[in-house]
Amino acid sequence: MEEIINKVANSVLEVFDLEDYYPKGIRIQIDISQWLLEGFLLKEKDFREQLKNHDWSQYQDQYVAINCSTDAIVPAWASILVAIQLAPFAKKIINGTLEDLDASLYEELLPKIDYSVYENKPVIIKGCSRKPVPMRAYVLAAHYLQPFARSIMYGEACSAVPLYKANKKE
Repeated sequence: MEEIINKVANSVLEVFDLEDYYPKGIRIQIDISQWLLEGFLLKEKDFREQLKNHDWSQYQDQYVAINCSTDAIVPAWASILVAIQLAPFAKKIINGTLEDLDASLYEELLPKIDYSVYENKPVIIKGCSRKPVPMRAYVLAAHYLQPFARSIMYGEACSAVPLYKANKKE
């Protein structure tokens, strides 16, 4: 009987796992509709009063996404006012969803990585995350890896999808 050889373990394939860069910390979404009359109507005086009485310290060192879950037409200043209240406490504040928040975090950290370690190597961008890695992060990772990698694939080593192969240098 022949010995089974694990070709994946013996390959020169480099794995780029976005989960390795996933910023630790609590993410929370604040829904502005909670401060609107029946979830739809912003009455400025009441809105300001509710924000004034809200316990903003509960967001200490958290990543916060501000949005409105209803179809209310909310003036731009409302989200800005919420962000101003959050500023002394939150690590990061964005207007959007939790996915937008994670994308924003990756947009900040991916440009800071030293991609030269992937110079002329085959790279697989690991898929199947257990953490909520947004699609925008995968697209950005490929963008930053492309100038360095010999090839880029997506998925797992056993079932990777080829995405890019550099032209051979003569």
